[in-house]
Amino acid sequence: MSNKGNTFKNSGNGSNIKRASRTTGNESYSRKKRFNSFESISFSEGQRKALKIFGIFLLFVSFIMAVSFVSYLFTWQQDQSYITETNGGWSTLFRSADEIADEAVELPVVENKLGKLGALLANQFIYEWFGVASFLFTFILFIVGYKFLYRKSLLPVWKTIIYSSTAIIYLSVTLAFFQDFLTDSPHILEGKFGYWTNQLLKVQIGSTGIAALLAFAYLAVLILIYNLDLKWTWSSKKTEEDIEDEDEEDNFETFANKLNPPSNTSRNILHEETLAEEEGENTVQEDHLSYTPPTTLPAENANKKFNEHEITFTVDPPEPIEDSARNEPKPTTDGPALSVEKVVEEKAITANGLVAEFGEYDPKLDLSGYQYPALDLLKEYGSGKITINQQELEANKNRIVETLRNYSIEIEHIKATIGPTVTLYEIIPKPGVRISRIKNLEDDIALSLAALGIRIIAPMPGKGTIGIEVPNSSPEMVSMRSVLATEKFQKTDMDLPIALGKTISNEVYIADLAKMPHLLVAGATGQGKSVGINAILTSLLYKKHPAELKFVMVDPKKVELSLFKTIERHFLAKLPNEDEAIITDTKKVINTLNSLCIEMDQRYDLLKNAAVRNLKEYNAKFVNRRLNPEEGHRFLPYIVLVVDEFADLMMTAGKEVETPIARLAQLARAVGIHLVIATQRPSVNIITGTIKANFPARLAFRVLSKVDSRTILDAGGADQLIGRGDMLLATGSDLTRIQCAFVDTPEVEQISEFIGSQRGYPSAFMLPEYVDENGEGSSGIEFDSSERDQLFEEAARLIVMHQQGSTSLIQRKLKLGYNRAGRIIDQLEAAGIVGPFEGSKAREVLYPDEYSLEQYLDTLRNKE
Repeated sequence: MSNKGNTFKNSGNGSNIKRASRTTGNESYSRKKRFNSFESISFSEGQRKALKIFGIFLLFVSFIMAVSFVSYLFTWQQDQSYITETNGGWSTLFRSADEIADEAVELPVVENKLGKLGALLANQFIYEWFGVASFLFTFILFIVGYKFLYRKSLLPVWKTIIYSSTAIIYLSVTLAFFQDFLTDSPHILEGKFGYWTNQLLKVQIGSTGIAALLAFAYLAVLILIYNLDLKWTWSSKKTEEDIEDEDEEDNFETFANKLNPPSNTSRNILHEETLAEEEGENTVQEDHLSYTPPTTLPAENANKKFNEHEITFTVDPPEPIEDSARNEPKPTTDGPALSVEKVVEEKAITANGLVAEFGEYDPKLDLSGYQYPALDLLKEYGSGKITINQQELEANKNRIVETLRNYSIEIEHIKATIGPTVTLYEIIPKPGVRISRIKNLEDDIALSLAALGIRIIAPMPGKGTIGIEVPNSSPEMVSMRSVLATEKFQKTDMDLPIALGKTISNEVYIADLAKMPHLLVAGATGQGKSVGINAILTSLLYKKHPAELKFVMVDPKKVELSLFKTIERHFLAKLPNEDEAIITDTKKVINTLNSLCIEMDQRYDLLKNAAVRNLKEYNAKFVNRRLNPEEGHRFLPYIVLVVDEFADLMMTAGKEVETPIARLAQLARAVGIHLVIATQRPSVNIITGTIKANFPARLAFRVLSKVDSRTILDAGGADQLIGRGDMLLATGSDLTRIQCAFVDTPEVEQISEFIGSQRGYPSAFMLPEYVDENGEGSSGIEFDSSERDQLFEEAARLIVMHQQGSTSLIQRKLKLGYNRAGRIIDQLEAAGIVGPFEGSKAREVLYPDEYSLEQYLDTLRNKE
């Protein structure tokens, strides 16, 4: 009896780990996703309704067929008599009984439960085609119809169709073969297809040949579907080559059969195990196999004769084996020693091999049924079309030309570009006219037009003209729905697309937050700043999956961002052991910002170990299974920090807030952490030079003074906006005037409720633990007995036994999710069992052996 439990040795940490156990449930699940139909596709509301109606239709057809088929089994004689007497065509379906009676002398009665339709349908499938195997057609239609109706699979759709279609043909031919030996009854069991196929084969190869052909066909199907293994034993003796072949085959089977089942509760952190890079980082060492003839038999087998052909293999713990020792047989205490040592060269398991077998890693599998919000949740404000008032355009043009002529400024050409709230008049002055003269007439032009918010752009960048922006007398509201419904947004390939609104040329403006990479938002009270924040968040919620994006929300006003609390388990991130994901307390804000800095440092360590430069490259490498989760690698979502009122934080915390904000703004871009900071007071003591220097993208709503405009934009213009969502976006040296898309509070609530009602993760995304200089952290340094995890002591023994303070070790050995394992490691640190976090290194284990640990655990129990 051979023991085929060969193990593999991981050269990275020296621990013996079975390769088979280091694959994950996601990999087995990804096989099912090979033929992914439409579960991950976002359909419009109309398309979803059409699919449901089609699914109901297929279920109805399957029901009709099933009833008619079952009834036909009992009434086939009467049904066939009716079809024969009426010349058996489908043309009789819509003919009345009187019309058929005129042609037939005696009209038989249809006894099928579905009348003429059931009789014709069942006769066509069962008698004319495939016999009773036609029942599988109803099964196929039911499975496909259920898929379309509920968007869930009772069975794999494509496999069901392929296997059922094959079974229909096989059963029809097989039943015809056996029917041929019985009677010449009608083709109820096999149908005409099976009957004539059997007759054709009978002429060609005879009945014996048909039997052999059917046996071969069924055996081939069993091998293809179940990987059936057929072995014949010709001799009781095994050669050395036989033993080698068996070991190679069983090693492969051991590897394949120990794949872990899929996990729906973990955060997909260890869902893949990239066993080795192409460079061969992990080595494979074959177990030492030795043969030892038994010298004594157990008492119950004392009278049994020892079988000389029986070989017992023992698996020794893998140890470094010297080359010289391999050639020396091991001595035994009794009898001759036989050493069987085979070093079987294992094929290296590469990332490309894993991708070919299991497919790429899909971070969305935990929430594979997640549905993106539909546009129907948003309202349509206004017509969405620009209304041209020709009289207003002509009057404004004449006033502009007249005002310039009053100051001896002649122009050659003027044209107007109409936007939703502002019209841009572009003029080309005659040669010799100085641009500064026109720029100085800004107030005079505003006076002549009797309009608020006149802004002169002299010159227009890249156009060679001078622009004069004049507000429309009847501004058009830009709805969020009209912006998100555009093809430009739907088909964008930006990493973090935010739909801000429409420009003065009535074009939808979409920016990539990942390229900005941070956004500073300022504006006076009531000018649309909070609506702008909601527009940014709504754009990201419509475009990103919960696995790809997390928000850290800071709301000192406590009411602005509370609408998003229902999406906590989908999109929000928070500190461990915090009740609320939306942070309102200043002390917790400081801890959260410092925790984000720790997260940033950890991500940089991961990027360094993966030899990549940014988050996009890192995730692409992880998706292709080229990174090992046991080394701490995981799929990294984007993190967007949203601060609604930064001025309040600066007034209460000052440097404690400014320092981590500045550090994140300087470094966090490459690791996918982006900041959106909003404030009502864009003064220099709030937006300091350190912060301002790291926010190249700035969004200014209407402010009250030119000084505030220069503080936020480094240029004037924000004080000349008309409010109600009118804003200027500064990206570098360019200023773009945009009418912000409007999304109302009830719309945001509906979107949040739609997302929150779906299945989410067990908890919010957990940020790293932060402990300040005073020993105070986001959840405190002490854990009482009620807060300790149930697996606290077991995890402590595991850590001490392996002398490796690693979160991934707890995950792997105790089969826990990343969040729970992280909390346990924090509790172990607080209890003094492991040391503090040291970047990519494993934590120091502070107890050398299990005995000293047990004494310490007894002390903790006594205190409780």
